[in-house]
Amino acid sequence: MKKSRLRKYASLIVGYGINVQAGQDVLIQANIENSDFTLLCVEECYRRGARKVVVDWLSQDLDKININYRSLETLSQVEDYEKAKLKWRVDKLPCLIWLDGDDPDGLNGIDVEKYGVSMQKRGKIIKKYRDAMDGKFQWCIAAVPGKAWAKKLFPDLSTSKAMEKLWENILSCSRVTEDPVASWKEHDATLKAKCEYLNSLSIESLHYTSKEGTDLTVGFMKDSIFLGGGESSLGKGIYFQPNIPSEECFTSPESGKAEGIVYATMPLSYQGMLIENFWIRFKDGKAVEWGAEKNVEALTKIIGMDDGAAKLGECALVPNTSPIRQSGILFYNTLFDENATCHLALGKGFDMCVRGYEEKGSAKCKEEGVNESMIHVDFMIGSDSLDIDAKTRDGRIVPVFRGGDWAF
Repeated sequence: MKKSRLRKYASLIVGYGINVQAGQDVLIQANIENSDFTLLCVEECYRRGARKVVVDWLSQDLDKININYRSLETLSQVEDYEKAKLKWRVDKLPCLIWLDGDDPDGLNGIDVEKYGVSMQKRGKIIKKYRDAMDGKFQWCIAAVPGKAWAKKLFPDLSTSKAMEKLWENILSCSRVTEDPVASWKEHDATLKAKCEYLNSLSIESLHYTSKEGTDLTVGFMKDSIFLGGGESSLGKGIYFQPNIPSEECFTSPESGKAEGIVYATMPLSYQGMLIENFWIRFKDGKAVEWGAEKNVEALTKIIGMDDGAAKLGECALVPNTSPIRQSGILFYNTLFDENATCHLALGKGFDMCVRGYEEKGSAKCKEEGVNESMIHVDFMIGSDSLDIDAKTRDGRIVPVFRGGDWAF
C-alpha cells in the first residue's frame, strides 16, 4: 500500500477520529506487527500539537502465553503500576486510539474458564476508573491488517497479497477517498438525519423478525434517543468520531425489557475466539437460554460475566446497503461486521443515549434504565429477511426495516 495513502488514513484517524487538540496527550494501543502504521499516527499526533503520545504495544501471542502460564490469582490482579496508569488516564483524560488488527482465532486453545474468571475479577477493580473517564475524552477505534487476520479472510492468497487486499478493503470501507474528511462529514449528516426521524417517532419498543428464527421485542426508556456518527466529549465539548468505519444508528434499550429469541447471523470474534451459529432467548429482559455450534463456553462466560451481561445494552440499526456489507467480505472483526448489518449488544448501555444525560448524570440514567455491566459485546443479527417494526407511545406500528434495509 502506498505510504501517501496510509498517511491520509493516519491523518483521518488523528484529525477527524480523535480530533486531537494542541496540548492534549494521546494513548495509542496497537499490535506490535503494526508498528510502521502506528508510528505514522504518532507523528501525525505531534504534527497537530499533541503534548505527549504514549504507545501500548499489544501481542496476542504474549497474551496467550501469559494466560496459559500465570496462576488464576496472578492473572486476576491489577498491579499497582496498572492502577497508576489508569489514575493518569483519569487525571489527564488522554485521547485514545485503538488500532485493531487481531487474529480472530488468536486465543484459541486457552483455558476459557480461567480467563473468564480473571476478566471478571480485573473488571471489578478497573470499573471505577472507567466510570470516572466515561464520556470525557475523545477516542477512536480503527483497523489495520494483521497477517493472520488477512490470511483468515483470503486463505488462497500469499501473505503479502492478502495483506494488500485487506488494506484496500479497510481503506475503502473507512472512506479514505481523495478528501476523507469531506466524505465523512457528508456521511455523518446522513446518519444524523436518520436518527432525527427515529427520535421523532417516540418509540416504545422494536419488534425484530427474520426467516432465521428471530422473534424479539425490545423495550425503550421514555427518554431513549438514537445517535449516529460523531459525538462530543463531556466538559470540553470536542467533536470526535469514535468508530472508523461507522454505519449505525444506535440507542440503549431499557434494561430488563426484552422478550423472545434472536439468532446471530455472523460469527462473534471475542477475545481471540470465534463464537459461531449462536442464539439467545430472553425472558423479562434477561438471557435465560442460549446455544452455539462453536465456543458455546465463551458465550456462556460472556453472559455470566456479571448480572448486567445477560441483558441488552444496545440496539443498532445498519442497512444491508452499507459499504461493508456490499464488499461481500465477512471480516471476522466486530468493528467491521457490526457496521455491515443490524446488531445488538450484551452488557453496558450508553448514558448518552438518554435525552438530557449531561444534566441528569450517570446515576439518574441508570435509574431510568441504562444497563450496567463491565462488558459491552456486540453481535450481529441482520439479514436480507430482517424486518423491524416500531411501536410508538401513541400506539402506532411504524415500519423501520424491511428485508434488511431502511423502510423509510
